[in-house]
Amino acid sequence: MRKLTTTASILGVSLALVFTAQAQAPESFRVISPIFGQLVSFSMPSTFVAVFENTKGGHYIREAVLKGETSERWTQMITVTGEKGMTLTPGASPETFAGSIAGGFKSACPDSFAARPFGGLKFGRFEGFGAVIGCGRIDSGPTRHSETALLITLKGATDYYTIQWAERGPETDEPPVNDGHWQARLRELSPIDLCPIVAGEAAPYPSCVSKS
Repeated sequence: MRKLTTTASILGVSLALVFTAQAQAPESFRVISPIFGQLVSFSMPSTFVAVFENTKGGHYIREAVLKGETSERWTQMITVTGEKGMTLTPGASPETFAGSIAGGFKSACPDSFAARPFGGLKFGRFEGFGAVIGCGRIDSGPTRHSETALLITLKGATDYYTIQWAERGPETDEPPVNDGHWQARLRELSPIDLCPIVAGEAAPYPSCVSKS
């Protein structure tokens, strides 16, 4: 009896520690990354983990998926990109940049493409643009599926950046671009901001943390 009682007590303590750890686990964490000329800062849900990162020439990309998923097989993905020196491109703006990305989506699914613009956005002193874009039927990946994404473009001091939160689902005639949860996704990513890179400062970049 004593042994059973002791075992039960230990189990109870263990479960209490697990529940306490779960209760204390943050719902999101601050991501601050040096990408070309600035620090890109936003909130990442703690259910995501980075699975791919690459810089090639003036293009940067980092992908994060739900824990347990991969860069090939995923249901949700948060992607951060940077385009070096893009502010010098004639005619460039957050809206036209978003339009070029939407055009790439549309070329993959001309018969089931849909988009819903949020319009111009401000992130600190930096201009941005928001939209939801989607394909009802797309063949990339292991099976045919729908793919819809919240797209945020930001014009930095010298570079352009994007933050995209994409979701895959069953194929459909009309992707869910008008679903209200995309506004909630934007709130989950906030605060979004760009900070200057301070010489000699390392992660966690306290000068940027203190901004918000």
